[in-house]
Amino acid sequence: ISLPIIIGISQTGNDSWQLTDFLGLAVWSFGFIFETVGDWQLTRFMADPANKGKLLQSGTWRYTRHPNYFGEVTLWWGLWFISLATANSMLGIIGPLTISFLIIKVSGIPLLEKAMKKHPDWPEYAKKTSVFFPLPPKKPR
Repeated sequence: ISLPIIIGISQTGNDSWQLTDFLGLAVWSFGFIFETVGDWQLTRFMADPANKGKLLQSGTWRYTRHPNYFGEVTLWWGLWFISLATANSMLGIIGPLTISFLIIKVSGIPLLEKAMKKHPDWPEYAKKTSVFFPLPPKKPR
């Protein structure tokens, strides 16, 4: 997963910023902020006794069922973009592809969604809210 970082820091050469550095920093920052805001919203929601037994469906959670996972994956893609200015950077794509696969298909989303299916509000929430990518909620039919 950290291959883009290893490749990026092991290379010497051009120390000036490249377009891919700025793009990567923007993608990383977006992912970091999205994950942090999602985690903050969940922490606040869970700390409020009035929300006991409820399902968070507002804020970033309105657009994706997993804003923290989306943010995490996004920041790793940002790190890969930053590494693109170095030699062998294409090999580094293994990192973000691996974390994306693990979170989307193996250990993150599938396990959490399996547990969340027991919540009574889950079917309606799952119907209208994107699994991973933040999208506007679907309109009820």
